Amino acid sequence: MANHKSALKRVRQTETRNERNRYQHKTTRNALRKLRGTADKTEAVKLLPEVNAMLDKLAKRHIIHKNKASNLKSSLAQHVNKLK
Repeated sequence: MANHKSALKRVRQTETRNERNRYQHKTTRNALRKLRGTADKTEAVKLLPEVNAMLDKLAKRHIIHKNKASNLKSSLAQHVNKLK
């Protein structure tokens, strides 16, 4: 266990950040599943910018790697473009 006041504070901060990051990551994964599962092009076109923004935010905060975000955005754009 931590022995210093500052170390205890860091433990609290880390727990809070982990919870926030886990929530944001899970929310983004659910949005990805929803977008991939949709067959309606108009709905997919509406969802795409929202999901892209979520991925950019995760990459900016180093929750996921920036290349992973780019790869996901690319594959989602291809998926939406294939829809009729």
